Amino acid sequence: MTIHQSNRPGSAHTYFETPRLRARGFVAADTEAFAAYRADPDVKRYQSWSGSSVEEARSLIDSMNDAEPGAPGQWYQFALECRASGALVGDVALSVDAMDPTQGEIGFTLAPEHHGKGYATEAVKGLLDFSFGKLRLRRIVGVTDALNHAAASLLLRVGMRREAYFHENVFFKGAWGSEFVFASLHREWAESCEEPRHSTESGQCSADG
Repeated sequence: MTIHQSNRPGSAHTYFETPRLRARGFVAADTEAFAAYRADPDVKRYQSWSGSSVEEARSLIDSMNDAEPGAPGQWYQFALECRASGALVGDVALSVDAMDPTQGEIGFTLAPEHHGKGYATEAVKGLLDFSFGKLRLRRIVGVTDALNHAAASLLLRVGMRREAYFHENVFFKGAWGSEFVFASLHREWAESCEEPRHSTESGQCSADG
């Protein structure tokens, strides 16, 4: 994979790009924008975090300074930067299983002002391409709250299938919640890359990321 540099102050390595987005490491200059969208009630409603202060955002960014995606047992969050404007529009995340490093889990969060533009779908497709193509993972899952219809629809849209519906399996923010589990296999991703609608020209399905 070619490593690029972001135009943002204190630029970080870029791990993958899509037609409109650049997925890179977080930098200190992202702190306020990162904290702002994580504080939005609609954004954090189905997310695991409760706190969303600037100090907490700075601490999370600092904790990822020496991290790299693909380390077993660790989550890595990629900042999503608009290639045209340089604005931080959200983030995607990847965790590689500590016991079986051929498997991973993905997550995604988008700033509310950037909803409805197709950025989340584009970013998650890019993350799957990176995870299957560059990291050579065998299986990837995505877990959503069963009430988070937008996230569930997105995971279906990018080609994952719903494998499980766990009813009231997790005590979440003061109440019992239910979850959907979506998954995709490397061979399924490779087969989809052979279809005409997927090509390296569109920024998808490049084996080098």
